[in-house]
Amino acid sequence: MTVHTEGGSSSGGSSSSSSSSSSSSSSSSSSSSSSSSSSSSSSGGSSSSSSSSSSGSSTSSSSGGSGSGYLSYEQSGFITVDQFGYLPNSEKVAVLRDPQQGYDAADSYSPPAEIHVVNTDNGQIVHTAQPQAWNGGATAEFSGDRVWHVDFSAVTASGDYILADASGELRSAEFRIAADVYRPVLEQAVRTFFYQRVGFPKQAPYADARWADGASHLDAGQDPQARRYNATGDASSERDLRGGWYDAGDYNKYTNWHADYLISLLHSYRENPAVWTDDFNIPESGNGIPDLLDEVKWGMDWLVRMQESNGSVLSVMGLSHASPPSAASGASTYGPATTAATYSSAAAFALGSHVLGQMPGMQSYAADLSARAESAWQWAQANPAVTFHNADNGVAAGEQEVDDYGRFAKSLIAAINLYRATGKAAYRSYVESNYQTAHLMEWSWVSIWETELQHALLYFASLPGVDGSVASSIRSTYATGMNGDDNWPAVTGNSDAYRAYIPQYTWGSNRSQAHQGNLFLDQLQYNAGTAGETAARNAALRNLNYLHGVNPQGKVYLSNMGEFGAENSVDSFYHSWFADGSPQWDSVSGSSYGPAPGFLVGGPNPSYDWDACCPNSCGSPENNARCGIAPPAPPYGQPAQKSFLDFNTSWPLNSWAVTENHNMYQVAYIRLLSKFVSDGN
Repeated sequence: MTVHTEGGSSSGGSSSSSSSSSSSSSSSSSSSSSSSSSSSSSSGGSSSSSSSSSSGSSTSSSSGGSGSGYLSYEQSGFITVDQFGYLPNSEKVAVLRDPQQGYDAADSYSPPAEIHVVNTDNGQIVHTAQPQAWNGGATAEFSGDRVWHVDFSAVTASGDYILADASGELRSAEFRIAADVYRPVLEQAVRTFFYQRVGFPKQAPYADARWADGASHLDAGQDPQARRYNATGDASSERDLRGGWYDAGDYNKYTNWHADYLISLLHSYRENPAVWTDDFNIPESGNGIPDLLDEVKWGMDWLVRMQESNGSVLSVMGLSHASPPSAASGASTYGPATTAATYSSAAAFALGSHVLGQMPGMQSYAADLSARAESAWQWAQANPAVTFHNADNGVAAGEQEVDDYGRFAKSLIAAINLYRATGKAAYRSYVESNYQTAHLMEWSWVSIWETELQHALLYFASLPGVDGSVASSIRSTYATGMNGDDNWPAVTGNSDAYRAYIPQYTWGSNRSQAHQGNLFLDQLQYNAGTAGETAARNAALRNLNYLHGVNPQGKVYLSNMGEFGAENSVDSFYHSWFADGSPQWDSVSGSSYGPAPGFLVGGPNPSYDWDACCPNSCGSPENNARCGIAPPAPPYGQPAQKSFLDFNTSWPLNSWAVTENHNMYQVAYIRLLSKFVSDGN
């Protein structure tokens, strides 16, 4: 299995394994009918695989013999593995699937008595395992599948492998076992932020030639001359607000969320600094500063520009859209300062001051960030309820404003990071006087929905000078919450057939998967419970394995990763650059290049529906025709984990509810993945 690690390759298209693994159309509801035509497509299996594999479950040949014939077996979505692979000493469990409900219910699979692990370098069987039925053969609610687990944790030697079903002549995707197995994946996941940079050219050697583009949003009336949303004719409202990142598949920039991205990336560095080398092939590579922190500085510089002279921070920017981004020609506007945006920025400035101040040549920059953090804090404290609902005012798209509790949570996070940056007792006292109002403390509830504050409180409990009883209370309450039904009991009770339980599937469910994995690792990182290292890491790996292919689609939920080890990664996703119909970037299977690699998409969303105007009220016959005759199924009307389709159509099919990327998903995934990469490997 060839894995490319350089970001500047100029070869056209994706690898053949990537191209052949995704046969579904990305443009309309009709794609659902073709999604089962390949055994490695989103259907999880083909009719030919079904007929050959359901003929019986006879015992395969004995372990230890030559398995060279297995290498020619058909790759089947009935056998799901982490398509990048596994660490040598980690738990390794594949999931075999027999669809019972959903779009692929007509397919069937009956596992053999034995599954072989075959080394693809020499064709030898190295291990044989017996599939174990999940929950007595019951159909899983979230997936609509019956499943079997195949534990091959005993295989620890580095190499390339497949799982083989001899009775059906089927195999899994190929995967690696190695200490550095996730390193190339991490590099691509982080490099998405380079491709998301606003106002920065993406050119060789740092950008792959397939995704080269000029700097966007720098023309007259755009980011360097942005004007207030309700004063576009007033030159005095003009601000230089260039930089930052496209927030998601849209190009807008939201201060609350942008600050959260910075905080998450800074903690990713702080918690595992050895991972973050200076060679991710971005323009700053080789400058003696870890590339992750170079990327953080790029994002931080935009936040600095958003701060007003009184300490307040502007809340949002609305940018125009085009494919490629450099073709966007519309004006840029911004929304007013708000309390939430200012607290969020105070937290990011403060943590940035602490972390970046340890880097060579960045002490002056760090001191400026610290001063900005305190200025922001002072303004927010004096103006505790200034809000702006941008969506109601036609600025950008997603609504970034928060409620009263959200502002309170942001004030705690800001105070925690200001205490770490300045050492001032006033900030520590603010937290110690108010932390018990946090939902974590009030309800002993550890949740994937409130990870930012939960993590900040654990971080606070680890800081020097914090009252010992406060720190102990935070850690013990977190431990209690982790023993709630949605956390450790779901792992030990094997609640999810695909071994990656989350309590609910919603828009952005893949972020929830990453958050769930991070909850287990936070318990380990901050000594907040009795879970041992092996148990916590294996629990978190379940969520990572799910994102890498152990799911009903057999889908790696990262874009275009065929060149980095995945046989069935995301073919297309909603992004203004990689737009539906683009001859260059529409999809891996149907355009010259497909989207850039490494973007985590939103994932299965059982609440997906086409636009409310469909099928007959979208304003014109042409618009109505875009609806088709029914919502695309999948993702519509499916079991939760099957509510996914590789598609990128815009309104009125609204693929963004399923496949759009978001930097919030990306940072959660990066933080999770980075815990399984060490010492630059």
